[in-house]
Amino acid sequence: MKVMFLDGSFKEFENGKNAYEIASSISSSLAKKSICALVNGEMYDLLRPINEDCNLELITKDDKRSLDVLNHSCSHLLASAIKKLYPNSMFGVGPAIEEGFYYDVNPGDGIKITEADLDKIEKEMKHIVSQNLKFERCEVSKEEALKLFKADKYKTEIINELPDDAIITTYKDGDYMDLCRGPHVASTMVLKNFKLLQLAGAYWRGDSKNEQLQRIYGTCFATEEELKEHLEILEERKKRDHRRLGKELELFMLSDYGPGLPFWLPKGYTLRRTLEDFWLDLHRKRGYTTINTPIMLNRELWETSGHWDHYKEDMFTIDVEDGTYAIKPMNCPGAILVYKNDLHSYRDLPLRYSELGNVHRYEASGALNGLFRVRGFTQDDAHILLTEEQIGDEVKRILDLYDYVYSIFGLDYAIELSTRPVDNFIGSIEVWDEAEEALKKACLATGHKFKINPGDGAFYGPKLDFKLRDSMNRIWQCGTVQLDMQLPGRFDCKYIADDGTKKTPVMIHRACFGSLERFIGIITENYAGAFPTWLAPVQVKLIPVSLEVHMDFVKKVASLLEENGIRYEIDDREEKLGYKIREAQTKKIPYQLVCGDNEMNSNMLTYRRYGSEEKVTVSVEEFVEMIKKEIKSLGK
Repeated sequence: MKVMFLDGSFKEFENGKNAYEIASSISSSLAKKSICALVNGEMYDLLRPINEDCNLELITKDDKRSLDVLNHSCSHLLASAIKKLYPNSMFGVGPAIEEGFYYDVNPGDGIKITEADLDKIEKEMKHIVSQNLKFERCEVSKEEALKLFKADKYKTEIINELPDDAIITTYKDGDYMDLCRGPHVASTMVLKNFKLLQLAGAYWRGDSKNEQLQRIYGTCFATEEELKEHLEILEERKKRDHRRLGKELELFMLSDYGPGLPFWLPKGYTLRRTLEDFWLDLHRKRGYTTINTPIMLNRELWETSGHWDHYKEDMFTIDVEDGTYAIKPMNCPGAILVYKNDLHSYRDLPLRYSELGNVHRYEASGALNGLFRVRGFTQDDAHILLTEEQIGDEVKRILDLYDYVYSIFGLDYAIELSTRPVDNFIGSIEVWDEAEEALKKACLATGHKFKINPGDGAFYGPKLDFKLRDSMNRIWQCGTVQLDMQLPGRFDCKYIADDGTKKTPVMIHRACFGSLERFIGIITENYAGAFPTWLAPVQVKLIPVSLEVHMDFVKKVASLLEENGIRYEIDDREEKLGYKIREAQTKKIPYQLVCGDNEMNSNMLTYRRYGSEEKVTVSVEEFVEMIKKEIKSLGK
């Protein structure tokens, strides 16, 4: 067989040679560094025989693509150890995920694995690593697979859903065999740099109607140094947990009286209102008009929109004397009713409605997570009614807006184009294809790269999803741009075209933050609670050295700050000065002003910025102007 390499060169080998043998013929060090291979674009294990002419790419340890293979293999290592320790275990799925892997497990015999058991499982995993067991790939028929996995009801369920003529692959390391497409590393020895991280609950197949399994998370890297660095990042993330910071900084609270319904405390509400004001001003300047629609609307509306058929399980409903009402899970039908309140011509379009809309969705209690996963939240929504010819320009305007907003918060992003779902969608496939092509063209025309996320579009149209990367290298789904050629027609929306005929507009649904709650959670962790001055709930902390001597001067400074719209607090407690200064640091307030004799007698202020030891002395007026300028520039 003829093997062509990335540099265009080629070499002939006997049929049946594997990628490891081919790599070894080039360089022994290359073979040692290789994790798997791409053979004619298909991922292959290093030890899998190759029996045809091919283009070959060796994927090495320093290639990011190798991480998925390492982590998926390590999930098998985990399952192998669990099977040794808990012989009657059954297994759900064990995929590689961003930064690691997990496996869903039923240990059997009524056993519950605890956090304390993770050390025992790790020890068994290390023992298996030391045995240097090969991952052996085998192809079997559906009938054979059912026999092999007859003791595991979860694997049996998966196998039964496959076609009768399916060729199924299994992988074996030592005594343990798993159902898997692969690829995997050559042997368990490659997986020595791993760590189990945490336990969680997970419903089988993500359905709350099914039984709950135990999900064990872990991570694996090619080198000890990479693992150590990642674990340090995870420790830093714990310190930045928005739930902990939200309590320490007095931003929000949660209550058992309303699971998933955050209470905003005074400081948190100040932060939230500042973010809302920034958003409203930005949209006013960019041609949006702001609306507000009811939180609860009649079932008939949701039937017309399609939400009742496609989303009712996630909606809160109430029956009253004039029918069934649903608390809105989305704002779009309300925006459509606003559009239909008046007649429109082509000259009015694009018509841009913005709305900070309060929506509610039923989330399983086990899925709730601080501000990240809630039942009630505020979408920073906009609905744009326009003609098909205007789609390209309008999406460009939206992308420009998103570029600006995310840059303010120092967040990079990548775009995914989510296409038509397999079955849960409305409208014709032809219209869907047209909408998907329009989004592709708009991205390419503005120089924005994207990758395809097949089947994950909304039920009414394809969408662009914006994946933000924060300072801790985590990915968050926030912004979205959804192109909808379905709902305006379902509501009989019209505009008068330039030829006098009535036509149906297209609608773009878009949200930049995604939800205020989630976005505040993200930036709280991104900034580690040290918000930029323009956003900080308290911008200046005034600390008098003596309450008896220096309070008049402090009140004079406070009055000037008040006049200029600068948010401040006076620490007038009967506490030691050192304690007050340390607490101001703990609360991550941008500016601390300690006011004593020198400041009072000279009408000067000595300030210290959060995170800095440097003390700077300026006049009171200079300090006020400096803060105002910083706030106006949004910290840039």
